[in-house]
Parts: sequence; structure tokens; C-alpha cells
Amino acid sequence: MTTYSEYKQRREKLMAKIGDGTAIFRSAPMAVMHNDVEYAYRQDSDFFYLTGFNEPEAVAVIAPHHEKHKFVLFVQPKDPEKETWTGDRAGVEVAKEKYGADVAFTINELNQNLPQYLKKADKIYYRLGRDRHFDEVVLKHWQNLMRLYQKKGTGPIAIQDAGTILHPMRLVKSATELEQMQKAADIAVDAHNHAMKFAQ
Repeated sequence: MTTYSEYKQRREKLMAKIGDGTAIFRSAPMAVMHNDVEYAYRQDSDFFYLTGFNEPEAVAVIAPHHEKHKFVLFVQPKDPEKETWTGDRAGVEVAKEKYGADVAFTINELNQNLPQYLKKADKIYYRLGRDRHFDEVVLKHWQNLMRLYQKKGTGPIAIQDAGTILHPMRLVKSATELEQMQKAADIAVDAHNHAMKFAQ
């Protein structure tokens, strides 16, 4: 099982690679089967690789240049009434205590707080083209900062696909990941052997 210390190590490796940049990762949306019935939730692979956080409507910000908040999570707030139907939410406090965020905000506070993690970055690392609505959010903040660039001389001058940095990292498996892959392979072998006995 992947430990939270391993997620932290992954974030630290990413931070070392992006330097004065800021990386933004969006959780996967819920997929609706029909009417109000939803599919079982599957988190975005990049988001989960760095956080271990398995809820929708969340954003992770990695800002190694920030003095205090290098790992920030924006999550859904606790809501007992909604959680009766959708299951427990971690909320802001657990996002810090369990998932290691230096600070956490509700997802409704994203537009208010995201700029402070972008304004001193030299580049934004974000995968455009996967979530049109959130693309517009990121581009709006970037454009606002670019307008101030001439006056302040600081700010992100480009957006780079975060996958160009993160995906080569994901190719190199840790001892824990190799153990999990071997366990999955062993289970698959047992299942195939069991099926072959019936096929005979």
C-alpha cells in the first residue's frame, strides 16, 4: 500500500524539477451513468499520484517557491446533509492532517487564493485541454498576472504541460509500486489458471 510519506516524496521530486514554477492539478469529475446515478469514482491519475486524495471537486497546487505553502489543497467543504448521499468528505482539516497539505481551502475559495501561488512563479505547469471549464479559470488568472508583468517584472510568462515533467517521473516505479504491480499480476495469474480449469 502506498504510504503518505511516498506521496510526499513524489511531490518533493516534482518541486525539485519545476523550481520557481507552480504546478496545478485538477481532480477528475464525477461521471454520470443516467439521470442521477453516477459511476464509481475514479480519480485523475496524475492528481492521485501526487496526493493520494480520492475525491472530486478538488485542486492541488504545488508551489516550491512559496515561503510557507508549498503544497496546497482546495477541497469540498464538510456537508453532513450531502455526505448522507455521497459519502464522507475529508474537508479542510483532514486535507492538512491526513494528506499533508501545508494549507487547505474549500474549493469555493479557489479564485480568491490561487493568485498568491502564481504571482511569483516564472511558469505555470498545467495540462490544458482536459477540463474546458477549469482551463478557463487557469487562463483567466494567468492573463490577469500577465497584465501586471510590465509593472512588477515578475509572474508566470508561460504555461507548460505538467505531464512533460510528471509523466517521466511516473515511469520510474518505486519499490512499493513494484510490489503492488507484482501482487496484481499474481492475482491475474491465479484467476486465469482458475478459469482454465473450467475451460477444460
